[in-house]
Amino acid sequence: MGRGRQKAKHTKVARELKYFSPNTDYNALERELTGSVHDEYEEEVAKWSDYTDDGDTFLAGDERRA
Repeated sequence: MGRGRQKAKHTKVARELKYFSPNTDYNALERELTGSVHDEYEEEVAKWSDYTDDGDTFLAGDERRA
């Protein structure tokens, strides 16, 4: 088996990739680009804020004191 069979396989794969067109969910793309996903992110941040202690202050490096 020489290079011919390998080249034919690569050509077949390249042709499949070239003409492959998956179904695109344009509504999801629009939501992502307009910022609806950002709103979901804000909700996640709000959930995590319940777990933080507002009394602690954190400073950089060795200056950290509670």
